Amino acid sequence: MAIKVRLEKPKLKISWPKLSFSSWLVRGVIGFVLLVGIVIFSVFLHYYNKYAKVVDERLKQPLFAETAKIFAAPREVRPGQKLTAHVIAAELRAAGYSIDGLSHPSQMGTFTEEGNQIIVRPGPQSYHAPDAATIRISKGEVQSVTDDKGQSLASYELEPLLITGLSEDANRTKRRLVTYDEIPPNLVQAVLAIEDRRFFEHGGVNYFSMAGWAWHDIIGDRKHRGGASTVTMQLAKLLFVADTGTIKYKISQILVAFHLEHRFTKKQIFEAYSNQINLGQRGSFSIQGFGEAAQVYFGKDVRQLDLAECAMLAGIIQRPNYFNPFRHPERTIERRNLVLDSMVETGSISKSQAERAKADPLHLVPGSVDASEAPYFVDIVRDQLIQKLGDRDFNREGLRIYTSLDPDLQRLATTSVDETQHIVEAAVDRKHARDRKLGKQYTYPQVALVALDPHTGQVLALVGGKNYGASQVNHAIAHRPTGSIFKPFVFAAAFQTAVQGTVLPGQNTLFSPVTILNDSQQTYDEGTENEYTPRNFEGAFYGDITARFALLRSDNNATISLASMVGFDQVAALARDSGIKSAKGTPSMAIGSYDATPLDMAGAYTVFSNGGVHIDPWTLASVRAPNGDVIDDYPPTSRQVLDPRVAFLTTSMMQAVLQGNGKQGCRIDGKVYCGTGAGVRNMGFVSPAAGKTGTSHDAWFAGFTTNLLCVVWVGNDDYTDIKIEGADAAAPIWADFMKRAVKLPQYSDTHDFTAPDGVDVVKLDRTTNLLSDDACPDSYSAAFLTGTAPTDTCDHPTDHRNILQKLFGVGGKTGE
Repeated sequence: MAIKVRLEKPKLKISWPKLSFSSWLVRGVIGFVLLVGIVIFSVFLHYYNKYAKVVDERLKQPLFAETAKIFAAPREVRPGQKLTAHVIAAELRAAGYSIDGLSHPSQMGTFTEEGNQIIVRPGPQSYHAPDAATIRISKGEVQSVTDDKGQSLASYELEPLLITGLSEDANRTKRRLVTYDEIPPNLVQAVLAIEDRRFFEHGGVNYFSMAGWAWHDIIGDRKHRGGASTVTMQLAKLLFVADTGTIKYKISQILVAFHLEHRFTKKQIFEAYSNQINLGQRGSFSIQGFGEAAQVYFGKDVRQLDLAECAMLAGIIQRPNYFNPFRHPERTIERRNLVLDSMVETGSISKSQAERAKADPLHLVPGSVDASEAPYFVDIVRDQLIQKLGDRDFNREGLRIYTSLDPDLQRLATTSVDETQHIVEAAVDRKHARDRKLGKQYTYPQVALVALDPHTGQVLALVGGKNYGASQVNHAIAHRPTGSIFKPFVFAAAFQTAVQGTVLPGQNTLFSPVTILNDSQQTYDEGTENEYTPRNFEGAFYGDITARFALLRSDNNATISLASMVGFDQVAALARDSGIKSAKGTPSMAIGSYDATPLDMAGAYTVFSNGGVHIDPWTLASVRAPNGDVIDDYPPTSRQVLDPRVAFLTTSMMQAVLQGNGKQGCRIDGKVYCGTGAGVRNMGFVSPAAGKTGTSHDAWFAGFTTNLLCVVWVGNDDYTDIKIEGADAAAPIWADFMKRAVKLPQYSDTHDFTAPDGVDVVKLDRTTNLLSDDACPDSYSAAFLTGTAPTDTCDHPTDHRNILQKLFGVGGKTGE
């Protein structure tokens, strides 16, 4: 029996599990999360690449451009000066010298302080030749200066101090670049202890701190949010990302931090941070980086900071203005001590080290060179560099620019201008008393001060205005009518005729201080369609007066009368030779109608203070490469303009301008005893000096001692009449400055002016202007060209006046 087998294909039966709603939801969430992740990753990638380009673009240029460095003039140390070893050591440290014996000595130089002596050793980058010197000091006075062979030196110049970097930064920042190896380990540890303890461990972001920041931001608690920024993230903010305080900003900051960590080592990141971090404000400049801060706050190179100083700098990073050590020392100390405690917590210092550092006061130095680092002076230097170097990029080359500035004197100049403004403004208020009552507006004038070495033309200090931050107009180089400070050139021109043996028209003898001049109103041809009829400042006329009295009282008519006798063209030629280039031979020229700058007038007055030699004022001494090689030196130019006897004779008459004591009264028995500049004596300036007040639309005072010349100008920017005499507006500033200046060691050795051969100084009776003797005790000193002084005595005059005429001062021409 056959068996049939039926084969059937097996049926594949697939059984799908039944899914619940919750299972579908889970799958949906997973898919959504994946999608969101892809979107977030895409956005992250986009911004990562975006900020990669930002970083790339920024890094095409150096993070910190080189700047030319501007240095002050070197301080001269000489036996007899009042100086201490501590002051010299502090200045050497400020100049970048290191203490001898360090493993990495400064290329600028080293020094050793041994008791009462300091040994100075200039390095290869020094301004000076590498010749060592030993300075010995006893009881606050320099006893001797010797070279490395033991030979005595008359003087020795210390290293010039850095004034500023010639920054082109529009944000007006000052920075001294440092390398990581130059940063003291204590400073590194102090910063990390208070700012970023895991800096050397993380990859640019501290995620725990970041989570806390995000949480407080979400709940709106910004008070306790904190920064959560690592050092790398702070650098990202400083260099690449503007802080908006939002999550977007923080994400951008993180992305840039990743790029920085990828491109640089930790040391490079910290170095960049150390040069960029803001550490406060000084004048109109912000302090950027630890190098600049070390100098501003402590007067030190950053390598010389001690533990307490390192902790202070680290502490003020958080809020530099709030923790300003000059304004808020208590806050600063509290913050510094917190940093020291943090360093103990991290194990970088011991508890005992922290306690010793906490016991230290803040060893702050007074403001460096000047509150704004002599900005008007630096502007002049910048302009001269452009003139001399042309298109050369002196900033990128990092050139070292050596100048004429005396930092000590510059500080005093700035202080004097600041602290005498109330005197000037009070004088303006008095002049505008009526306007004040009527509610009318008026402005206070601007100021300029220029101080020179009268024998070298070195511009030692310069202030071009009241406030550089408010106005960068440099009034020290602005052309203004000179007023009566021009008058000494008229009298000098007259003395020149005497030296030449020429008798002036209308006179019988050679010109001298007792030559009689006519002080009456006269009319002159000014060379225009209008006639010129000058008047004296107070409207008074004295009749016949001596030349000495005419200058002493700044008499306009007598001065123009003398200029007409000498020749207006001859006076103008002398003025032009002295640097007053605009002077022309007209009657009004004699009383200062033509303009010059305060710097010009300071240079012009060197002909009186320097034996008749005019020296062009100079600010730029030398330009050198970063390694110290000389690129160019700029020696001053000078020329003989006056006979030395003429210079002294004119100076002697200008000394009389400062005579008198207003407190006792300037008029006795109807006679005038005071010069127009006598007020400077009332203000406490007592050193031997000569000077001249000036009043036109502006107020001036120009004067000098044997070692310092100063010109002060006060005036309105709109050229309106200030309506205040130079004696009331400019002289107080001059007196305040000079009174401070002569207390400095380098300007304290003032003495009487020395008469050259061919000049006789005699005593004259004030009534007769004849030689004084015991019968005529009311006398004054006057200088004469040899052979031109009176020969008769006051009790034996050639006119044989009787005793009553002599007693009452009548019967002859007098001037005092």
